[in-house]
Amino acid sequence: KSIPQSPADCFITRGFKGGFSDTFLSVSGHCSDFLNRTNRRTFMTNKVKSLAFSNGQFEKIYDFIADNAVWTVIEENTFTGKKAIVANCEQVGNYFKSVTTKFETLNVVEDKNKVVVNGTAEFLKNKKRVSFISACDLYEFNHNDQIQKITSYCIPSEK
Repeated sequence: KSIPQSPADCFITRGFKGGFSDTFLSVSGHCSDFLNRTNRRTFMTNKVKSLAFSNGQFEKIYDFIADNAVWTVIEENTFTGKKAIVANCEQVGNYFKSVTTKFETLNVVEDKNKVVVNGTAEFLKNKKRVSFISACDLYEFNHNDQIQKITSYCIPSEK
């Protein structure tokens, strides 16, 4: 086996197909050695960053939020600046820990510096549905591949 020279070598040799996964965190063999010698975070694509955020894995992308980023949750709230966004993520993350979450990604569209993710989230407590959300998140990245703007549409339903 050849020794990888970049994370792309790892993804190709390990069969990464572009979908969301923790591939960059769970590879083995030569790829694991390579990634342990490098900063894994610098190799997350904008698509993977977006999927992590949309699926509630906020802590994975904190390093990729611009200091002056803005997150608008339509008809709910706007969070201006990285500190405000991270604080809200922490609050939402605490809620996610108090319930069972089932995220389903339905579509991902990527074009230049923009990524759109839509899907659903079901929240259960004691095996009973607390809420069901249909969501669409639009991400805009700056020239440093940091999240500059997030626009979220969250529609509760009875489904």
